[in-house]
Amino acid sequence: MNLNDCHNFDDFRKLAKKKLPSPIFHYIDGGSDDEITLQRNTESFNQCDLIPNVLAGGGKPDLSTEIFGRKISMPIFLSPTAMQRLYDPEGDRASARAAAKLGTMYGMSTMATSSIEEIANISSGPKLFQLYIHKDKSITDDLIERCKRANFDGLCLTVDTIVAGNRERDHRTGFTTPPKLTIKSLFEFAAKPSWVFNYLTNKKFELSNVKHKTDKGTNITKSVIEYVNEQYDPKMNWKDAEYCIKKWNGPFALKGIMSVEDAKKALDIGCTAILISNHGGRQLDGSRSPFDQLKEISDAVGDKLEIILDGGVRRGTHVLKAIAAGAKACSFGRMFLFSLAAGGQAGVERALQNMHNEIQRNMLLMGCKNIKELNRSKIIYRK
Repeated sequence: MNLNDCHNFDDFRKLAKKKLPSPIFHYIDGGSDDEITLQRNTESFNQCDLIPNVLAGGGKPDLSTEIFGRKISMPIFLSPTAMQRLYDPEGDRASARAAAKLGTMYGMSTMATSSIEEIANISSGPKLFQLYIHKDKSITDDLIERCKRANFDGLCLTVDTIVAGNRERDHRTGFTTPPKLTIKSLFEFAAKPSWVFNYLTNKKFELSNVKHKTDKGTNITKSVIEYVNEQYDPKMNWKDAEYCIKKWNGPFALKGIMSVEDAKKALDIGCTAILISNHGGRQLDGSRSPFDQLKEISDAVGDKLEIILDGGVRRGTHVLKAIAAGAKACSFGRMFLFSLAAGGQAGVERALQNMHNEIQRNMLLMGCKNIKELNRSKIIYRK
């Protein structure tokens, strides 16, 4: 199996599994507790059906939309995800280049393994930076100021990770950052010598955006869950979010909004967008899926905020359903991380191109000329 055989999410996942040591693969693949919400994130799309119109005579549809003040070529982009060098030596650099080449947005995590400045230098495409609020507030201030200087288009603050979810797969596999050999993991790493060679012969693993502010950025001897629990501020509140919005003074989203009440509060404190997200089912298990909540949140604030659906997106039809239900765009994480592991930059490009082709084909089949024609008349929810 190679990259040319990857036509969908499952194909990229299978190829990534062949290339990654088991602890790394399961870090991408897993969720929290019993992984009920992880599964629900995708299954929820099956409770909604598309209603096509025929003989529309529209020709090639326009897939473009605008988010965070930037036009993107299709209504899907790369969600901010941490530690991408675990999956490919180029990591965030490969993802950013792929997104720019396909004309869509790249999301960068606070916990990236490339720096804000490095990505700004290699990509002129649309860029979103994702903040975590650390206990040391000077780290937050530093990240915002650096994003301003690097001309990032927007910021989003992740609000659902004041403590790490119970990711039991990581406990079982002994996942740590950076990876280290233990009796439990020795065989799994030895079985993937190409990954081990690339990891050992490339740039030292580090959290490039915080390394100069805390030694935890370069001396990560514990698991990512322990890092989250030690470094992130569990007392983060609405005033902290409002502070970040004012300091940034540009397009700003909260990532992790799941209720109408919180969506309204986000609007009240000055957000221009929200990402409806449950962190890919990696935090509160048993919670609703983003698509479950999309219609109600859109009815409440959709005419005042850009709504982005983040979670469970596997197909172009999922994107169409989300847009019709009220989202401006979607973002995805696992899909592009598996494609990054499967084939580096070329893998991410293929995943994005596959998604572009699916959205375009399905819009033609729906009889829609552009994204705006995807509205509530195009879907029906099953009872």
